[in-house]
Amino acid sequence: MDKTIETVRTFNRFFTRHVGAIDERFLGTETNLPEARLLFEIARREPVLANQLQDALRLDRGYLSRMLGRFEERRWIARHRTEADARARPISLTASGRAAFDLIDEKQRSAIGEDLERLSTMEQGDLAVALSHARLLLDDKAADTFTIRPFRTGEVSQIAARQSVLYAQSHGWKHQFESLVVDTAAAFLRNFKPGREQCWVADIDGVMAGAVFLTDEGSGIARLRLLHVEPFARRRGIGDALVRGCIGFAREKGYSRINLWTQTSLESARRIYARLGFTCISTDVHHEFGEPVQGEAWKLELADPENPEHIISK
Repeated sequence: MDKTIETVRTFNRFFTRHVGAIDERFLGTETNLPEARLLFEIARREPVLANQLQDALRLDRGYLSRMLGRFEERRWIARHRTEADARARPISLTASGRAAFDLIDEKQRSAIGEDLERLSTMEQGDLAVALSHARLLLDDKAADTFTIRPFRTGEVSQIAARQSVLYAQSHGWKHQFESLVVDTAAAFLRNFKPGREQCWVADIDGVMAGAVFLTDEGSGIARLRLLHVEPFARRRGIGDALVRGCIGFAREKGYSRINLWTQTSLESARRIYARLGFTCISTDVHHEFGEPVQGEAWKLELADPENPEHIISK
């Protein structure tokens, strides 16, 4: 904890200096950084009420009122009355306020552009992902939506590495588990059957938030493998979406059944499987991870055994 705290503080000191957060004149304009931030929120939300700005920026009411007063003195904002509520006075930018905002916005874009020009395309991507990841880790109320997409080059190895780290931390499964995960990932890449198999990644603003694999087991049977959701991304429905994607793909490709192997201790994953129609058909204590662990075999029938062409809807 102490090391992490110092790392965050070191970055904060660097970044406040880097972006001019404590400069009296932000980027050489008439505003300081809090005023520039307020101007941005007005431009983005106008017409907007003062209490909405207060909530969005988490500002003291008196401090916000003083900043709005300075904006009125500069004739950057106008307050209006509404017929519905005479007490409400929505705030909008005037032409002068819009010009001030456009100047600050352009200066910010230019300053960021100068930073990015020093970086390669790959480094720019790494920076964007790192910043998005930091925001998602620190803001547990972030409302970002996720997308489910096929894997990209390099991501299967990342998934194997990430799962090895996550389960070592949460369950104490060490190199034996990692060996199995790496073997599974390598076999997927080595024997990949386009159109019959897939790995899907849950993506939030460029950050990998989870993944799952579906492989062809032969005889019309598919296998769901290596489902995981990152800790910061849980309780968003990502696990359900990944498994639903596997089920939809398997139905579309004509598989009759999906099998999977999980562990009794993985309660969240088991709830997802049960919720989406999978059934646990057997349990067995094994030592694959270097210690006694109870594994479970589950299946989901996609076709009626009496009529293999009839796909069951669940």
